[in-house]
Amino acid sequence: MSVLLDPASIRRILVIKLRAIGDVLLSTVVLDNLRRGFPTAEIHFLTEPAASGLLKYHPAVDQVQVFDRRRMSGVDLIGAVRRQRYNLVVDLFGNPRTALVTRLSGAEHRVGYRFRGRTYAYNHGVEPRGDRVHNTEFNLDALVAIGLPIHTSVPRIILGPEDRSRAGEFLATVVPTGGPLVAINAGGGWYTKRWGGERFASLADLLITRHEARILILWGPGERSEAEGIAGFMRNRGTLPPETSLLQLAGLLEQCALLVTNDSGPMHIAAAMGTPVLAIFGPTNPLLQGPIGNNHRVVRREGLDCLGCNFTSCPIGHPCMQDLSVDSVYEIARTMLAGNEPSSPVG
Repeated sequence: MSVLLDPASIRRILVIKLRAIGDVLLSTVVLDNLRRGFPTAEIHFLTEPAASGLLKYHPAVDQVQVFDRRRMSGVDLIGAVRRQRYNLVVDLFGNPRTALVTRLSGAEHRVGYRFRGRTYAYNHGVEPRGDRVHNTEFNLDALVAIGLPIHTSVPRIILGPEDRSRAGEFLATVVPTGGPLVAINAGGGWYTKRWGGERFASLADLLITRHEARILILWGPGERSEAEGIAGFMRNRGTLPPETSLLQLAGLLEQCALLVTNDSGPMHIAAAMGTPVLAIFGPTNPLLQGPIGNNHRVVRREGLDCLGCNFTSCPIGHPCMQDLSVDSVYEIARTMLAGNEPSSPVG
């Protein structure tokens, strides 16, 4: 398929993905492809504050536009976008607000998904396949719709030198020496995606007693008390890192031999940094939202008819997590540790 747009006519591009952290990271697959297709254009990325740090050093992004809903109205956002005089807007978020922003952007070319009630906003419509393909491919479909060749499908995080140095200083001064460095992440956007702090604590103890693992207990905004609770459940020592930015978190994960995690933003951050991931899934589908790469594993409570339900609350007692045993997760973690050393970042 040939490119439908004249690269010389595209001077400024806006990519929209407001949230969440993992979704924003997975949407970065479009950026290098846009840069290659439109080498002289400015590329801006519109997102909300929580995920904006991920784009700080991305070489394909000239400017990060931050929409803070606490300080900006929808009218303010539309005005800010219109003032930039974009030639091309790619709406990867596709909710009613971003559809309206795209429609009123003034851009000649407006790309978005044909969700009900939103097709009016776009003149390059994309058939939504989010229920059939991985989230990265879903994002790349927006570029295919304008005939742009796909040269890469790998999400990227670029660290600044201070992100690596801060991680290195913390690990050298706070984390004890010993066996493999293993991070655990009990967080997740929905409670139905969470395996539970006591199970993570039991798993951490097994990894310490049988592999001399050093355990990092990750936490994000609003999660510190849960992380402290996991440390309290453990018989052995687990270490909480200090409050970190997303890029500082990526710097820590880059040094780990393994991350054991629920389906979450840190799962995708670790995968982007080349760190092996053991991902615990239940209500979401790993074929659609799982970690990208070949050195990762997924564990589920197989045999349940309700796996992949996408429910944010469970009417039947949460069996996908409640019935997933610590031993079954440990067995996979054990085999992964047997063959893994800390790995280098991708890109």
